[in-house]
Amino acid sequence: MRHSQGSAPNFTQACIVMFGVNIAWVFVAIWAIWGLIAVAVTGWCINRVISYIEARRG
Repeated sequence: MRHSQGSAPNFTQACIVMFGVNIAWVFVAIWAIWGLIAVAVTGWCINRVISYIEARRG
């Protein structure tokens, strides 16, 4: 028997949206525990990591 495989669904948009939702609640939790400066530093660090990954990918 021959089974044809369909294409896999594209979950890129859902992944990006869920990343935004997750980072938002993490920032709120950090803000509630340690304050706004800790959120700013965390956001800056995440930005640096993403920029580093982007630079390595080309």
